[in-house]
Amino acid sequence: MAEPFLRRRRASFAACAAAVFLAACGGGGGDGTPSAAAPGGAGAAAATPQVALSSSASQFLNLDIAQVLDYAPHLPPFYDAGVAALDNTPADNALDNKVATLGRVIFHDVRLSVGDNVACATCHQAANDFADSKRFSVGFDGSVGTRHAPRLANLRYWKPGNMFWDRRAPTLEAQSTLPVQNPVEMGFDVAHGGMPIVLDKMTRQPYYPELFSFAFGDPQITEARVQKALAQYMRAMVSTGSRWDDGYAQTFDPSLPDKGLDKPVPTLTAQEDRGRHLFMALPSAGGLACAVCHVPPTFALAANSLGNGLDAGETTVFKAPSLKNVGRSTNFMHDGRFTTLEEVVDHYASGVQDGPALDPRLKGPDGKPRVRTITPDDKAALVAFLKTLSDPVLSADPRFADPFRH
Repeated sequence: MAEPFLRRRRASFAACAAAVFLAACGGGGGDGTPSAAAPGGAGAAAATPQVALSSSASQFLNLDIAQVLDYAPHLPPFYDAGVAALDNTPADNALDNKVATLGRVIFHDVRLSVGDNVACATCHQAANDFADSKRFSVGFDGSVGTRHAPRLANLRYWKPGNMFWDRRAPTLEAQSTLPVQNPVEMGFDVAHGGMPIVLDKMTRQPYYPELFSFAFGDPQITEARVQKALAQYMRAMVSTGSRWDDGYAQTFDPSLPDKGLDKPVPTLTAQEDRGRHLFMALPSAGGLACAVCHVPPTFALAANSLGNGLDAGETTVFKAPSLKNVGRSTNFMHDGRFTTLEEVVDHYASGVQDGPALDPRLKGPDGKPRVRTITPDDKAALVAFLKTLSDPVLSADPRFADPFRH
């Protein structure tokens, strides 16, 4: 049964939370249980690392490197081999908890911006499920961007692996340092010296030479190492703690073609379960087939998905984030144009525009954008179901908390 797994997962979370609480009260640092480097990980061949940060580094970080947290996701049984096959982790960046711990520091460090005021975590806030509460994020000099910062949960299960809304970065590793070099976001573009200045700035911080030695075996700070650390940290953001997850753990059936995805879920209300059926089932079974593109149990985008017709004539194929925690978001789509899930449902029902990038599954037999009639009750049910994908465990996970002293 799944219930013991859920109890173990929450007990593990509670232990991590207790470790962070003790650290905040002077108990010796911000991390929990010891964990060795994963075989083949970036730090696996490193010499014996130091067991504590120096006093100069500890002035900045509430982090006990002798007690690193385990960044391996704790997965329920329905994250099976089929889900594992969607993992975009490259062979040369297997998880190493020391490297992921370094990634945690880099992710939260405002010193990687020109003004010492913007970090990755500024726009991808744990309190907002690693998205931004604003439609457009504010950069280091007060400038405002043109894209909504997306949620990060389950990005490791986007199989093609390319990143950004427009998929321009080939991998998560390649994507991870581009915001640092963006002239609006963190500011270290060519005019401000680019990554060489960033790396030099990191070298002059008292904690980075120590952390890079801890993670990689020597203090050399390179962009490739920064990318590996950030990517490992972000891939650890796996969401399995929603009410839907709890319920599907009880109905998961690997012997069925759909693995029990369209079976009634006991943890949902009648309205939410109606929405689940609409989301999961094909039109021939009375559903809307949302799951064809937003694939359970990760709800990450299917690899073959194309555009969703936001604008007529659209040529860019945008990539949506996982729908996990979508019910707690405040803006939707690459430009944050929708502010409610009801507006999103209305778009897919009757607002899809034609263009070269449009996914064929959003077209009718005549080749034009499909128009669907969704009753008010069904729209409310679908929205209610989407809200059951909210995961309060992930946003409060101590592994993703700010490690800096403030």
